[in-house]
Amino acid sequence: MRSRRVELTGWGRTAPSVALLVDAADTELDATSLAELATSRGIIARGLGRAYGDSAQNGGGSVVQLRPGPIVLDVARGEVTAGGGVGFDELLRHLVPRGWFVPVTPGTRFITVGGAVASDIHGKNHHVDGSFGAHLRSMTLLTADGERSAITAASDPALWWATIGGMGLTGIIVDATFVVLPIETSRCLVDTERIPNLEALLERMESGDDDYRYSVAWVDLVASGASLGRSVLTRGDHATAADLDDAGVQLDDPLAFSPPALASVPRGVPNLLNRLSVSAFNEVWYRKAPRSHRGLESITGFFHPLDMVGSWNRLYGSAGFLQYQFVVPFEAVDTLRTIVREVSASGHASFLAVLKRFGDANAAMLSFPEPGWTLTMDLPAGVGGLGNLLERLDRLVLDAGGRHYLAKDAVATPSMLRAEYPRLDEWLDVRRTVDPHGVWMSDQARRLDLY
Repeated sequence: MRSRRVELTGWGRTAPSVALLVDAADTELDATSLAELATSRGIIARGLGRAYGDSAQNGGGSVVQLRPGPIVLDVARGEVTAGGGVGFDELLRHLVPRGWFVPVTPGTRFITVGGAVASDIHGKNHHVDGSFGAHLRSMTLLTADGERSAITAASDPALWWATIGGMGLTGIIVDATFVVLPIETSRCLVDTERIPNLEALLERMESGDDDYRYSVAWVDLVASGASLGRSVLTRGDHATAADLDDAGVQLDDPLAFSPPALASVPRGVPNLLNRLSVSAFNEVWYRKAPRSHRGLESITGFFHPLDMVGSWNRLYGSAGFLQYQFVVPFEAVDTLRTIVREVSASGHASFLAVLKRFGDANAAMLSFPEPGWTLTMDLPAGVGGLGNLLERLDRLVLDAGGRHYLAKDAVATPSMLRAEYPRLDEWLDVRRTVDPHGVWMSDQARRLDLY
């Protein structure tokens, strides 16, 4: 194992802490090595650092970065087994040319399989396919005693559903087996619409989302008045060979997959995303979108457009930013309307704001998605009045029976978490059973009393 002491943050670049970062193969981790690493501050696994807050930090303790393991595709079963340290970038480069796609992907491919399980990731297809946990078939978990346990939903349901969405606090996910989706091309057939305001957007999504596997809306949270919540709605599915023929597109290899990298933001840039610049960007982004258009897009263009800009989080300057994501039940849509109005009137500018509709929840105790509207926004940190805004939004979400996403969280409190996740005590019982001495620990776990 290689190790070094290093300052770590989440992708939002707030709340740094210093830990011993250990680069290890899963075969190097056993009861002896865990005992040496844990000390009094414990251990947490870390993937590629794309959780926005402090869930993969452990100030004064150890942080384990698992080296990528093998990728084994079972074509007959439509399943893949991949090491917990395998990134989705590597996974997609392996799967797509062979005619397969991951069952769920978030807005970046720079996450790991272990992180996908621990965060129970969701994507644009949740209203159809659910979150990542719905597609898992088995996993190998390194528990606090140094043992490896192969578990399934049937063999150990309590530990299974506590690990999915459990933020790495039940053990290190050594590998996972999950269902993959067959595809014919590396293109997506996408319908794009420019929507004039929030009311029109809600109507379009309610009436039409079920006709598409994937749906997401970019929302302008700076616009106000008659343009409040104006949006660009994109919905689609994986393009078939027939779709390429219909579009007159001829490709030597319809499954070729080579994600582009256009630029990288250098270190030390000041915050470029203030109210003025975001307003200007939003105006251009909205106006350039077609009123209505069907066309072909690459996997990267449709699912992971920000991945084309390396280290884009540096655009927020040294203070960083908060990614704020909540879900409220469909019947609490008035709360969503109120929050959009609050953010628009607040003077705080969100460069990235997306709205999706969630389908059914799964059985994981700390899984975030439940039926309802989910809005994600980024807000530059260190701006006056941000704390007051977030307190108002938190209260609105809580009063509506909603919740916040732990993989995005940087500011929640223990009382908020208890109010939002009614099965928290059930999860804590499992965690304390499999880890009675608190080997698995993170800055977020301490902040939210998750031990």
